[in-house]
Amino acid sequence: MDDTDPRAARRDPENGAGGFTDLATSPFRVDRDRITASPFFARLGGVTQVVSAGGAGLLHNRLTHSLKVAQVARGIAERITGSSESAELAAKLGGCDPDACEAAALAHDLGHPPFGHLGEQTLDRIARHRFGLADGFEGNAQTFRILTTTDVRGPSAIGLDLTTAVRAAVLKYPWARLHYPRPHPTAMPQPPRGAAEPDDAPGTGASKFSAYVTELDDFEQARAPFAGRIEPWQQTVEASVMDTADDIAYAIHDLQDFHRIGVLQHAPVAAELGEWLAHAVDLASLDDARLNAEIRRPGRSLERMRRRMHLKDSWIVDDDAFAAAVARVQRELVDGLLADGFDGSTEAEQATAAFSSNWMVRLVDGVFVLSSPPTRSGHVSLRPAQWHEVQVLKFVHRRFVLLRPDLALHQRGQASLVTTLVDALDAWLLDRDEASRLPRRLHDLMELAHGEYSALARTAPELLVGATGERVEGADAVRGLARGRAVVDFVASLTDKQAVTLLEALSGRSSQPWSDSFVL
Repeated sequence: MDDTDPRAARRDPENGAGGFTDLATSPFRVDRDRITASPFFARLGGVTQVVSAGGAGLLHNRLTHSLKVAQVARGIAERITGSSESAELAAKLGGCDPDACEAAALAHDLGHPPFGHLGEQTLDRIARHRFGLADGFEGNAQTFRILTTTDVRGPSAIGLDLTTAVRAAVLKYPWARLHYPRPHPTAMPQPPRGAAEPDDAPGTGASKFSAYVTELDDFEQARAPFAGRIEPWQQTVEASVMDTADDIAYAIHDLQDFHRIGVLQHAPVAAELGEWLAHAVDLASLDDARLNAEIRRPGRSLERMRRRMHLKDSWIVDDDAFAAAVARVQRELVDGLLADGFDGSTEAEQATAAFSSNWMVRLVDGVFVLSSPPTRSGHVSLRPAQWHEVQVLKFVHRRFVLLRPDLALHQRGQASLVTTLVDALDAWLLDRDEASRLPRRLHDLMELAHGEYSALARTAPELLVGATGERVEGADAVRGLARGRAVVDFVASLTDKQAVTLLEALSGRSSQPWSDSFVL
């Protein structure tokens, strides 16, 4: 890669490749090494993917998930660059470097807080409703903030000083919640995936986004080399590779995990898929009211998903392909992997590994590059057969794992823990008598956020609005936003165990003044 290539540019060009020991020669491999050396990357080993394995090591955490996404992303990128036709198209769209794709995949989950998506939803609600932060909290935006701002491993001690290509490749949802770009993707007749406003919170901006207002300068710089090649709301090819790899890994590995610990059971999955296959025509004839009234009966949930796919993804949905996907998943998951259960034997482990490997090969083989994708797809997508299969695999995971009442009970407790922890840290920040005894990291994050919001108040006051849309003015209001962002940054940087340990200490339940699992 030529150092003059704008995709390889860094924010600090004088020190970009030499601020600390970089063993690689490719600028994108340097990025990969900086990401894996980051403490934010190491902490992912203690962050829940779906549920905690209790230290048993049987379930993926965010670290092992990220490593597998990186493996898939590199395989997809090498497949694209190995075909002259795909490689030429990718080059016209801005490039597809396997090292850049791998680096982005390694980084894509850095911003996920303790307790997985449950922690993300809780922090977003707190950030908007308690602290008045209009852009709230979003794991992808937090990832970009870590890479460009809060990590201190780069030469300038502000972020990791990554290349523009890798920074752009982590922008899975390349827009801010409300303000950027203009026109905002939420205003499109068919918004990109993730850009639509939540049904239960109209007027709050995009459901998913990849940058807070505090990082818009880095966002614009990262996207600049791709101007004129892709639309302002489109992922780069490398971001699309990362996103597709994430979908593939998620669809396969979580099913593998919950089969291994006995949560994903043969009987209910077989009943759901088998009933739909046997009575697809009859189920399609039910009106929505009756379908919803019978939703607990086998086959109904899958039929409802088929209808939702027609509403959201008419560009690719095909009923014959959907039926074929259900049949394949029934054959390979239900009649294959789940039929014999998991008893820890060598044979069971081999069957689980074969299931994962076979699906991985099939799905990666379905990847191709589109020159002009619809708004609901990136430039890298799956062919219709594999796309439908991923949707069915993800349905099984959601229906028979994520929607379990026992998991909901566990997650409600975790949401309460996060809320109480935020309250305790906010009270500590507001206690003037304790200003000199704040955790150093929390103090530094407060100073950083205060500088950012003060600068926005001077240079771009139109971006500084509260959660209800009112203009934020005055030193106290700016400091309130900074306090909220600092607390959220701090909590989001913890592992699951650190969050529990810190709350125990703050609530007086810990018998020790410090713990090996948490250092203030």
